[in-house]
Amino acid sequence: MSRARLLLRLLAIAAPLAVAGCASLPDPPKMEESKIVAAPLPPPAAAPSERPRSPEHRRLVALYGGEYRMPKMTSLLDDILAQLAPASDTPGAPYHVTILNSPVVNAFALPSGDIYVTRGLLTLAQDGSEVAAVMAHEIAHVSARHASARADLEKRGQVVKRVVAEVLDKPEEGEKVAAKSKLSLASFSRNQEIEADRIGVANIARAGFDPYGATRFLNALGRSTSLRAAALGHKGGDKADLTASHPSTPERVQAARMMARQYAAPGLGKTLRSDYLSALDGMIYGDDPAEGYARGRRFLHPKLGFSFEAPEGFVLENGPKALLGVAGGGAEALRLDSVRVSASTPLASYLSSGWIEGLETGSIESSQINGLPAATALARGKDWTFRLAAVRFGTDVYRMIFATRDLTPKDDARYLASIRSFRRLSNDEASTARPLRLAVTSAEGAAPDLLAQRMRGVDRPLDVFLLVNGLDRADSLTPGEKYKLGME
Repeated sequence: MSRARLLLRLLAIAAPLAVAGCASLPDPPKMEESKIVAAPLPPPAAAPSERPRSPEHRRLVALYGGEYRMPKMTSLLDDILAQLAPASDTPGAPYHVTILNSPVVNAFALPSGDIYVTRGLLTLAQDGSEVAAVMAHEIAHVSARHASARADLEKRGQVVKRVVAEVLDKPEEGEKVAAKSKLSLASFSRNQEIEADRIGVANIARAGFDPYGATRFLNALGRSTSLRAAALGHKGGDKADLTASHPSTPERVQAARMMARQYAAPGLGKTLRSDYLSALDGMIYGDDPAEGYARGRRFLHPKLGFSFEAPEGFVLENGPKALLGVAGGGAEALRLDSVRVSASTPLASYLSSGWIEGLETGSIESSQINGLPAATALARGKDWTFRLAAVRFGTDVYRMIFATRDLTPKDDARYLASIRSFRRLSNDEASTARPLRLAVTSAEGAAPDLLAQRMRGVDRPLDVFLLVNGLDRADSLTPGEKYKLGME
């Protein structure tokens, strides 16, 4: 595991940091479970005409920021499902699609026939055949009862481990059994992914869609993973998205391509590209207004009314539990979250109340930051040093935590300057902040780098433009063809 990934895991844990479980982080300080900074809005109430929803549906929708209402896209996805259903292994199932208000790339299905896709996934897809491939893949997981089979395998592995460790009194052998079970489960899951690809490709081909849509989307998924990893300075990702549960491996891409060849030559079958891009036009891109915006090094939250700027070199990632940042390939990281603290509790007392271990009580300093009560301190673990800050803002206390292995005076000055950037947004700033939205536009003869300059509020705009449009650097734009841009 790379240093960046270790550090992100350390700061991303919402439960106490002491249970992070990383071998190279032996004694990280504890943190209490935090209140979510970027709390998603509750899902809108169902209209009277909608069918009743299960508790599982409500939990999933709430977990992913609520339902994203975009009637023209929902209508298109329902039409695609209506074409997929007769070709699937469960043609009588009452399939229904929900768009989730999340920028992460994810999709899943429930045995009830409920299928979920995030707007992040819809942004990545290029046409209807790619989304058809994703939904057919998720339907295949359900029809093949993959989740149940994985659960059975995990349960058997746990039983064997317990018998060996407790009944036979061989704890070390029990750990070996557990490690072997994990490898078996990983191999089992990879085989399930390929089986779901096989079923999905067959189903979209029978429904008349381009069977190569699956291959194209898998390639886009791999590129998305690589771009995010490069931005964060590490290999792999920690975010709960499709890249974690459905890795786009070369083996899967090759297998999907070979399966597609059994049904049609490239270029045949429906793609619904024009209809898809038309339905996608205007969709929110990236962070939702309710979660605040990470724009470069700056984070602003119009709903909560504050702004914060990370030190030079940090890449920010806004998550449902906290704002995270990483720099130097993992040499430095930050976390911003919030908690409820009684108004009668001084912030200096809160810092020393035991929510974080290794605190140097002599380092606690009380101050004012842009007119807000604040306190700062240092904490030291065996391998990491932390610069901490607590700022009282309204009824909440916002915590800023910077982590590094070797805290130099220069680094500490950078962290303190970042802490002092925390401030209240003016009414004008809050009212004029807008989310990015996808704008579908014609190439008009522009080169990719020129069109990419119109991508607003994103890091590495050319790379993002190429990714969301399924292009390579050597590709030329086709006059009159439609492309996606992120615009304010």
